[in-house]
Amino acid sequence: MQTRGQANEYRNTLVCIDSYVDGVLDGRLYHPQLHSGEQFHSAIQFLQKMERLLDATKFPQAFSTPRAFGGDAAGRGGAAAGTGPKTGKLATFTVRVIFRQNASWQGSVSWLEGGSEQRFRSVLELLLLLDSALTSVNRMEKSG
Repeated sequence: MQTRGQANEYRNTLVCIDSYVDGVLDGRLYHPQLHSGEQFHSAIQFLQKMERLLDATKFPQAFSTPRAFGGDAAGRGGAAAGTGPKTGKLATFTVRVIFRQNASWQGSVSWLEGGSEQRFRSVLELLLLLDSALTSVNRMEKSG
């Protein structure tokens, strides 16, 4: 039974959002495959780091080959996230990608502070769910 729990741990990525100003994500992601976590400073960096992580773990397998203009499109920006607390200053999410089909992801995202979980059928839908939660947190912080 212990092996099964560890296998499930590899399916989830902890996403800690430290700030969300003018629609720009800034935070860290943690996964058992990563030794210390990864920082990201934009939605594109977040998606690129997640895609590299999914490629490295080979789960879920991609159903298509990535395409790019002029070679390798994967950005290499961002630094290790260090060993600080694994919660976001603004919000914390668990992202579980179950499928990678039609050049996108399908899975679920759990907002830990909000206590809710939603399924997503595309990367766009994932980003819109994150935006919805983060916008409501920002609104609550401004009003109270």
